[in-house]
Amino acid sequence: MKFYIHKLGCPKNDVDADYMSARLIAAGHDPVKAPEIADSVIVNTCGFIHAAKEESINEILRLGQLKREGNLKTIYAAGCLTQRHGDEMITEIEELDGAFGHGALDSLASAVTGQKRLTKSVRMETRKLGYLSWKNRFIADDLPYSYIKISDGCDRACTYCAIPGMRGKYRSRPIDSIVREATYLAENGKKELILVSQEATLYGYDFAEGVSIIPLLKELEKIGGIEWIRLLYLHPTELHQDLIEYMAADNKTLNYFDLPLQHINDQILKRMRRQVDSAEIYKKLDMIRAASDKAVIRTTFIVGFPGESQEQFEQLREFTADSKFDRMGVFAYSPEEETDAVTYDDQIPEKVKSARLDELMLLQQQIAFESNNNLIGTVQEVIIDSIDSEGKALARTRGDCPDVDQEVIIPDGSRLSVGTITKVKISAADGYDLEAEPSEDSK
Repeated sequence: MKFYIHKLGCPKNDVDADYMSARLIAAGHDPVKAPEIADSVIVNTCGFIHAAKEESINEILRLGQLKREGNLKTIYAAGCLTQRHGDEMITEIEELDGAFGHGALDSLASAVTGQKRLTKSVRMETRKLGYLSWKNRFIADDLPYSYIKISDGCDRACTYCAIPGMRGKYRSRPIDSIVREATYLAENGKKELILVSQEATLYGYDFAEGVSIIPLLKELEKIGGIEWIRLLYLHPTELHQDLIEYMAADNKTLNYFDLPLQHINDQILKRMRRQVDSAEIYKKLDMIRAASDKAVIRTTFIVGFPGESQEQFEQLREFTADSKFDRMGVFAYSPEEETDAVTYDDQIPEKVKSARLDELMLLQQQIAFESNNNLIGTVQEVIIDSIDSEGKALARTRGDCPDVDQEVIIPDGSRLSVGTITKVKISAADGYDLEAEPSEDSK
């Protein structure tokens, strides 16, 4: 049976999709690169915010056209949205032949083999979910980087977030399991590991021996072929001096601090249940900058959270202007079912949320463009992600994560190769992206 997995959502979801592929291949099925030539399609859904849920449903309906045309036999859904609403999806979406929550890999493989429409979803209660993996990963691309999950679930219970209800309690993955997968990825050409979880800074807290993330980083740095290790999702509460100093030191772990702050006003932070206040946030930022003047800080904010006054938004705006974050994303608050914040009476109108998002992103755009202009003429180390048929290469600096950060364009990259880590001279800035040429002191 030829299958195609349609990936939606975050990198953690993408890793889960690779495990699904590996399990289906072990069952004798063959992966293909397009839904038009598949017998069976699995849509790995996202259920994080309303827009993501809508996208998941729309993609199932769009792919249903292939089924009606006779090119496709079955469509299945998996992932976060099915973990929450699998039964409803089967009942209401006639194109769907089955829905599978997290961890139901064996059932998915059996369903694809049997081709019978299921009347109920297959899922486990979140409290019973173990860490999702399945032997070796399936590698579907030629990119020089790969995401690797180090934990699953979350214990934070932020009032706006539905993740604990979909992913369950925080569960650290054993170090030896992570190292085995990382070694496999390195053996298949990966140069950069991007460690993902709901909260990397909490890694190991649920182990009896009380492991922290630093021993894991040290083990991963021993793997031959791995050159860069990027750590995502550092909760400010658990970002301590030892980890900051380790990330700022001369090792394979990049000096890249992905620190989702969400807001700076103490009242909003408390309503969000972020377990951190503004004083602690300022302290952590000072600690990072004191440890290294080359540290790259990325953050995210939520605007329009219930009860956010214009004055509180202005405080966030001033904080953004003063802090000059290297990278920043902004989201308008999305009311999610089964969260505390959705019950708050003082919801903000969509028009106001949208205006605040635009205002904050425009401010960050000015900061980012000025920063990029200051890089013209400097030499930067980059990793080559891709090279097209005309020789144009796309690359990233140490301070840029795939999919969310900016790119470095090298018009004449024909003598380079994907996965090479080399030095380039920045020749121009084009908004969020940079243009460069190979440097004379390239490796």
